[in-house]
Amino acid sequence: MKQMDGTADTPELARLYEDFEAISTSPLWTQRDDLMPTTPTPRAVPHVWRWKQLFDIAERSGDLVPVGRGGERRAIGLANPGLPGTAYATPTLWCAIQYLGGHETAPEHRHAQNAFRFVIEGEGVWTVVNGDPVAMRRGDLLLTPGWNFHGHHNDTDQPMAWIDGLDVPLSHYADVGFFEFGSERVTDEASPAISRNERLWAHPGLRPLSELGSSVSSPLMAYRWEHTDRALTEQLALEDEGQPATVEQGHAAVRYTNPTTGGDVMPTLRAEFHRLRQGTVTPVRHEVGSSVWQVFEGRGTAVLGDVEHALEKGDLFVVPSWTPWSLVAETQLDLFRFNDGPVIDALGFTRTYVPGRG
Repeated sequence: MKQMDGTADTPELARLYEDFEAISTSPLWTQRDDLMPTTPTPRAVPHVWRWKQLFDIAERSGDLVPVGRGGERRAIGLANPGLPGTAYATPTLWCAIQYLGGHETAPEHRHAQNAFRFVIEGEGVWTVVNGDPVAMRRGDLLLTPGWNFHGHHNDTDQPMAWIDGLDVPLSHYADVGFFEFGSERVTDEASPAISRNERLWAHPGLRPLSELGSSVSSPLMAYRWEHTDRALTEQLALEDEGQPATVEQGHAAVRYTNPTTGGDVMPTLRAEFHRLRQGTVTPVRHEVGSSVWQVFEGRGTAVLGDVEHALEKGDLFVVPSWTPWSLVAETQLDLFRFNDGPVIDALGFTRTYVPGRG
């Protein structure tokens, strides 16, 4: 009898398999390879989205699709070809390009999903988070943790585009989503150079005694480019002096952190910034969990699996779980990265393999 592969050569065994289906059950021995593969076998595939194409289609959308109630945002999701029928970059990560025209306002809402924005170019937009206007500028990481009201207003006559990252797929699969409309515009249309949350929290190494409790997400809504750039520059300078400051030779990197815990900025999303010296080639890595990268500046190559992809400013690419990847810097190469690391770590699934290092 071929009972371990789901086939049957007796009437009794055939009836058994029919009865499994009739009562909505499925025997493990017919599906073990799918449920418990030798290594991760993601349906998501490595893919590259070109910034020039994304910006062009966002700009066209800006001419034809208004911002307002209903769709709420002029955001265009990056749909992984391996996950048809979704707008998901990976099974845990959602990424989109959002476009706001001159003097437009995206109305306020809030949702259980955690979100951030990363700005590749431009300025003049403020994201208003729980009534606190936060300026958005090139190189900035802006947070909108779950269940915070937020909207955006553009004070200029020029459009602006940025990327959004959210844990939408994870929230969808776990059935934890809530959504609520807020103000028809934004609750504060001011345009301050510095937000209230920055005035309280954006002082490196210093913490207000009035706020000693830990919070699940960072209370700092803006991580400014000048601090990120300085940190990366100093890492490479220390490397030049022979000090152990970089991830590996020619590869500086930082992780954005929650100042109340020292951990990740949000419970489901990790954010990093990487800088490679010209000519640097990173070792091939396999990592459990998936990542989305965006080129902030420079040119290079991403090797995803066994395929090389040329990269330039603004391009985005996705690395599914356990897909081997490496980077080659043709010029100095600056990259923003976000992933599902906090979830992977919390569940004890973290694993990284670099061939040749054991």
